[in-house]
Amino acid sequence: MAKPKKFPEQQQTQPGKESKMHPEPEVIRQNYKGSDKLKDKVALITGGDSGIGRSVAVHFAREGADVAIVYLFEDGDAKRTQQMIEAEGRTCLLIKGDLKEEQFCQGAVQKCVKHLKGLHILVNNAAMQFPKDSLEAIDVKQLHQTFETNIYPYFMITQAALEHLTSGDTIINTSSVTAYRGSDHLLDYSSTKGAIVSFTRSLSQMLAKKNIRVNGVAPGPIWTPLIPATFDDVSDFGQDTPLGRAGQPSEVGPAYVFLASEDSSYITGQFIHVNGGEMIGA
Repeated sequence: MAKPKKFPEQQQTQPGKESKMHPEPEVIRQNYKGSDKLKDKVALITGGDSGIGRSVAVHFAREGADVAIVYLFEDGDAKRTQQMIEAEGRTCLLIKGDLKEEQFCQGAVQKCVKHLKGLHILVNNAAMQFPKDSLEAIDVKQLHQTFETNIYPYFMITQAALEHLTSGDTIINTSSVTAYRGSDHLLDYSSTKGAIVSFTRSLSQMLAKKNIRVNGVAPGPIWTPLIPATFDDVSDFGQDTPLGRAGQPSEVGPAYVFLASEDSSYITGQFIHVNGGEMIGA
C-alpha cells in the first residue's frame, strides 16, 4: 500500500503538474472512437484540469460535447486540457476559482450557460485529501476543509445548475472505493465520499419525476496527479487490486460517457465501480 506523505498541519495537498508525472497518465486511448453520443451537449466538469476530470472532459469532447472545466490553481494543466478538447474540434471554457464559495459556484454555472449556450451534463468531481494515520491527527480545520471542498460544492453547484437542466439531462458525481470499504489513512476523505453516495441516491429520487438522472462513478486506485502529491512511495500503488495494478484515467472516462448518454437512459441513483476488480457491496 502506498505510504502517505507527512504534511505539516493544514498544508493543502496540491496535485502536481500532470505532464511531470512518470509515467504520464493516459487520458484517452488512441483507439477510442467517438460516435456522437454527446453531440452538441454542454458539460460542466469540476476538477476538470487533470486526472479523472481531464479524461472525462476529453472523452466528452470526442463524443461531440463542448466543455467548461472548473479548476482551482493549476493554470498549466487547465490550458493543456483546453488544448486537448479543442483538438477534438470542440469548445472549452476555463473557469478558475474556489468551489468552497457559494457565489463562485453560482457564477461558474452562469458563465458556462452564457458562453456555451446551455448546460446538459454536470460532473461533480473536484476533491482533495490529507492522509493521516490516526483520528487524533485530524484537527477541526482539516475536517472543515475536507468537507467544504469534497461535498459542500456538490450541493451548491448542483443547486445553481438545476435552473438550466431539463428532461433528459444528467448529473454525475465522483465518489470513491473508500466510501464502500473505508480507508485507515483517509478517514475524513472517505467520509465525504460516503456522503456523496448518499447525496447521489437521494437526489436521484428527488429529480426522477423531472427525468433528470443522477448517477456516479466510484473509482479505485487511479494514476492521477493527486497520488504522487499525496504519497511518498507509489511504487506499489494499486498492486493490491485483483488486476494487480493501478488504473489509468482513460479506463475511467468511458464510464462517465455511458452515464451522460442515452445508453444509460433507464439508470439513476447508481454507481459504476472502476476499481480493478475489488468486490463492492451496496
